[in-house]
Amino acid sequence: MIDTKRVRLSGTAIPMIGNDIDTDRIVPARFLKELTFKKMGDYFFYDSRFDTHGNPLPHILNDPRYQGASLLIVGKNFGCGSSREHAPQAMMRYGIQAVIGISFADIFAGNCQAIGIPAVVASSEDIAGLIEAISEHPSSVWQLDLATKTVVGEKRSIAIDVPESRRQALITGTWDSTALLQANRGLIQDVANRLPYCQDFF
Repeated sequence: MIDTKRVRLSGTAIPMIGNDIDTDRIVPARFLKELTFKKMGDYFFYDSRFDTHGNPLPHILNDPRYQGASLLIVGKNFGCGSSREHAPQAMMRYGIQAVIGISFADIFAGNCQAIGIPAVVASSEDIAGLIEAISEHPSSVWQLDLATKTVVGEKRSIAIDVPESRRQALITGTWDSTALLQANRGLIQDVANRLPYCQDFF
């Protein structure tokens, strides 16, 4: 059985400078026509990363020093704009396992939780310190710990926060509604057996 608990995540990080980065920048609207999320990782910040001919532009995600990073550091109001769930899907499929910022659009943060990505907040001073440290040491490894609500790395530790209901869902693995249903199949069957209109449902 797949472990859906998200307690500690570690990896290198990408320092993305800027506030009010909206979902249309995270994944442009024209890519929403895809029938599945399978290719969304290819479109992560596509219009910021490539010109109209598909040639790479100067962008943090195109910097070889940050290739393979799994943590994303952002500013204020990240994920604002439309409520498209494609944005966190693109982020996840690009390889991002957690995002740390000053603040998030609430719908975006909820969509992150729905696919098991912690979206946690820290003070503007700590985010600035993280961005500076990561820029100076791109290969440094950071650990996000939801149990202690800290991010640790490069001889520093910062406090993070996340709504308790979301933290518990991530720590216990109950963010995954499909896994939760599968784990409680017996209870579901018991209820179905008591309902005359659900006979032979399974």
